[in-house]
Amino acid sequence: MHIVVCIKQVPDSAQIRVHPVTNTIMRQGVPAIVNPYDLYSLEEALRLKDQFPGSRVTVLSMGPPQAETALRKAISFGADEAILVTDRAFAGSDTLATSYALASAIRQIQQDMPVDLVFAGKQTIDGDTAQVGPGIAKRLDMRLLTYVSRVDSLDLERREIVVQRRSEGGVQVLKSRLPVLITMLEGTNEMRFATMPNMFRAARYPLKVWDKDAAGIEDVSKTGLKGSPTIVSKVFAPTPKTVKAEIIDTESNNPKDIAVTLLAKLFTRHPNLQAEIGKRS
Repeated sequence: MHIVVCIKQVPDSAQIRVHPVTNTIMRQGVPAIVNPYDLYSLEEALRLKDQFPGSRVTVLSMGPPQAETALRKAISFGADEAILVTDRAFAGSDTLATSYALASAIRQIQQDMPVDLVFAGKQTIDGDTAQVGPGIAKRLDMRLLTYVSRVDSLDLERREIVVQRRSEGGVQVLKSRLPVLITMLEGTNEMRFATMPNMFRAARYPLKVWDKDAAGIEDVSKTGLKGSPTIVSKVFAPTPKTVKAEIIDTESNNPKDIAVTLLAKLFTRHPNLQAEIGKRS
């Protein structure tokens, strides 16, 4: 079984800066980390590798040369191979252009070894759109399972996978045929610690670096700013709230008494609220 995990090196969200002219994220001088949501997908892929001996995990990332650090970290956790897709032609890519480049790279990977599963985090903390994973699946004509909270079973002989998917109405249990792309939710597992042998291997690993040609990009106009129809008109930080939280003391710890106190406080502050609720009910 061959699993590809798409990860991204992102700027630490606590120190993000935005270019005042282009409205794109400025990554220079900002500490970079592996997108936290991607680590859940990586761990799930590694668990399947442990469950099925002989399986391989390839980690794929598109980004600047500095993204090598994220890929070596994935190797230290136990991934078998790592590929960095980097080229000046990719600069300024939005989710549409990014999914095009990553899908092209996965097609190149499939030429050496068929891909059974593709994992991705549900979203990134810098873009927060949750569009790249589904975009890759669409371009590869691959089945898509999003917001997966658990992989229940995987049958390689029947080429079927059963997962639990979190939805607004509860939990869905879905069965799909392989190959499939899965986006994992946060909190689904806990990232393992890197072992010393894998850390040494990660430091010596001959990282594969692909430019646009090696990644199989057929149409350069679909990459970078040229291939990105998304236009950011303005980026700004939300205005901090000036109203401080109010502490309400209650004489009793009984939940019913606390609820009555809170409702009385709410109705006192908003005299018409109780009448409006009565009309709706």
